Amino acid sequence: MSEDAVVRRPRSLPRRAVRVGGTILMALGLLALVWGFVVWRFGDPVTGLYTRWQQRQLQTELSQVQRRYAAPAPAAGAASASADPAAAAAAMRRQARRLRSETGRGEALGRIRVSRIGLDMIVVNGTDRDSLVRGPGVDPRTHLPGEGQLVYIAGHRTTYGAPFAQIDRLRPGDRIELDMPYGKFVYRVSSHVIVPADDLDRLRSRGREEVALQACYPRFSARQRYIVYATPVKTPAS
Repeated sequence: MSEDAVVRRPRSLPRRAVRVGGTILMALGLLALVWGFVVWRFGDPVTGLYTRWQQRQLQTELSQVQRRYAAPAPAAGAASASADPAAAAAAMRRQARRLRSETGRGEALGRIRVSRIGLDMIVVNGTDRDSLVRGPGVDPRTHLPGEGQLVYIAGHRTTYGAPFAQIDRLRPGDRIELDMPYGKFVYRVSSHVIVPADDLDRLRSRGREEVALQACYPRFSARQRYIVYATPVKTPAS
């Protein structure tokens, strides 16, 4: 065996290691691309499993709340509440305030349905981290349906069930339903805005009933907020 052969043979080991390392890096890169597409299209499946489990717990909570708010049968000869719209609206506000006062942070308030984006989830009380991992949440600085003020609902866009993953697909006229223990409310999308993440003026009510759905914008960034506004077309008191 020549001296050259003895010298060259060890050099094949680093080359082999480089090839193996390169193959591993390519595979990891491909997996990262696939994972990124899955999260972009469907949301993070790992955190999504946790939120689905939480939603099942919330369904039990909501069923118990709904039983407390079940309307009693009207007394014989009693006038219908709908005969006095002002009284009916006042009763609705009392029910909404009662629900908020009885509901702890992260607990079930009602259900939101938005057919355009395939959304059907239980809404919780609060927009802190622990609340939003359970589902979309109503900001406690705003109101509940039926109070005649702003109802501000935030939700994740890529993780924890990604309830608002497709929020930018909503168009004027799209239907938003909020099914509360004390009544069902229907809204139609009217507009959308993109604002800085620290724009707290958006939490101020404009003195009328409206819903705002909020998610981070763009995806995978928290620099801005994408907000969809909707106005009521049907309330239990209407």
